[in-house]
Amino acid sequence: MSPVPTGPARRRRFGWPQRVFSQVLLMQLTVATGVTALATGLFLAPLSDQLDDQAMRRALAIAQTTASPALAGELTTTRPDAGGAVQREAERIRLATGAEYIVVMNAAGVRWSHTSPDEIGRPVSTDPSDALAGRAVMEIDSGTLGRSARGKVPLRDDEGRIVGAVSVGIEYDSVRARLLEAIPGLLAYAGGALAAGALAAYLISRRLQRQTHDLAFSDISALLAEREAMLHGIREGVVALDRGGRVRLLNDEAQRLLAVGTDAVGRPLEEAMGPGRTTDVLAGRVTGDDLLTVRGSRVLIANRMPTDDGGAVVTLRDRTELEQLGRELDSTRGLIDALRAQDHEHANRMHTLLGLLELEMYEDAMEYVTEVVGVHRATAEQVTEKVHDPLLAALLVGKAAVAAERGVSLRMAPSSLLPDRLVDPRGLVTVVGNLVDNALDAAAGTPRAAVEVALRADGRTVRIRITDSGPGVPEERRELIFAEGWSTKELPTHGKRGLGLALVRRFAERQGGGAVVREAPAGGAEFTVVLPEALTETAAAPERSALPATARTTSSVPAPAPAPAPAPQESPSPAAEESGRAR
Repeated sequence: MSPVPTGPARRRRFGWPQRVFSQVLLMQLTVATGVTALATGLFLAPLSDQLDDQAMRRALAIAQTTASPALAGELTTTRPDAGGAVQREAERIRLATGAEYIVVMNAAGVRWSHTSPDEIGRPVSTDPSDALAGRAVMEIDSGTLGRSARGKVPLRDDEGRIVGAVSVGIEYDSVRARLLEAIPGLLAYAGGALAAGALAAYLISRRLQRQTHDLAFSDISALLAEREAMLHGIREGVVALDRGGRVRLLNDEAQRLLAVGTDAVGRPLEEAMGPGRTTDVLAGRVTGDDLLTVRGSRVLIANRMPTDDGGAVVTLRDRTELEQLGRELDSTRGLIDALRAQDHEHANRMHTLLGLLELEMYEDAMEYVTEVVGVHRATAEQVTEKVHDPLLAALLVGKAAVAAERGVSLRMAPSSLLPDRLVDPRGLVTVVGNLVDNALDAAAGTPRAAVEVALRADGRTVRIRITDSGPGVPEERRELIFAEGWSTKELPTHGKRGLGLALVRRFAERQGGGAVVREAPAGGAEFTVVLPEALTETAAAPERSALPATARTTSSVPAPAPAPAPAPQESPSPAAEESGRAR
């Protein structure tokens, strides 16, 4: 025989159920039972009063019918007698109406009729003064026949004088019996209502059981707590949207990546974040996996998963650092290409010089060396005289070497002049690097391939104009090329394209400027970027030369010029591209 459970085990067995289904069903049954009992009680309470009122009015009506002038005449002309005319008339009416008693009394309160003949001739047991005073009385009272519903009226003769009174009683037990007779029917209705409520409670509880997977409330609470901790602890942004496009959830990382606050929760997506590609990606208007978007200075990768209720959950990953590493890698590759181009050209020139010396053409060799050195010096000085910022000057010198290898003439516009007072040199390097690389890609392979760079300062505003001899940009695509993810090039090894021009425009807009593209006067494309407040005050930093004097004659490669006797050249490799350049 198994032992009876005690202590905690017994409390768990007979205690409050843990499952949502059981708890909701029990609570709803309790509520339905309580409401049914309350409704029954509220119905029975006025029913008892209504039955009492009906009994008293019935007694009063019988009394008024009995108190006729003929009965008054019999009262005044006869003596109280069990066999008298008054007794006979009263008993006839009592038996016909089902009243408990009908008492006819004179003005002194002496009975002329009664259901018990022995009481005839005796005073009544209750006060008849109100009826004898001419007032009708309805009451629940106790007398010689017990508790009854009574009606008393004055008895008047032909001349209207009060000669007595008539008192009619209806047995109170009959009123209670009517009440008790109504209770079974009422309880039947209440039971039906309770059964319907129990069925509805069961169906609702079953639905909740399916939706909550039969978990306990404590389990649901724990899951919610774990969910909050997980969502706000992971290093990926999570945005949940409802079917109406309103933000339902935004974890801490999503707030940081999207640069929005907690007030965005509950608001429509467009209102919380404003128009743009990021909003289109989150709303599902742009579809695909690992969608690329730029928010502020951050490069984000978004994936959107629809939910069963018509909403969606979007995860965001920060690829800013990866894109920066990719751009640094491309910059390194560009530097390597530039060095390889210099080495290649240097080898060709050395071969040419060696051939001239072997042929004992010494004067030609001296002229060739003088020409090469002069072109090198002229190209370096052309950049450093017009661009005084070291980073930007070094970038353009390196790009000149890459352009020379690709057969493109990279030159500075005569009107270019940029002092060494840049607020954000690295940002400007990114802008110019992206634009020059795109221009080289467009101009390469075209007749008289050329790229012109114009950098000009206007007060504290920097204006950048890059012109190429390529095919140009169709008018219908002049805004599309600045969108994130749009590109006509093949994917690089480290990631996605379509970010370069988007970053250029975003950088310009953050500084209050802009970036546009139009057709160049001589054909091709002309990109113009305006950067207000890009220079410090005039006295903030003295202008200085971008490169040391010793490097000015060795740091650049001129525009391509055919060597007298070039050695066989290896196939040129493509120039380094900034991550995400778009055309």
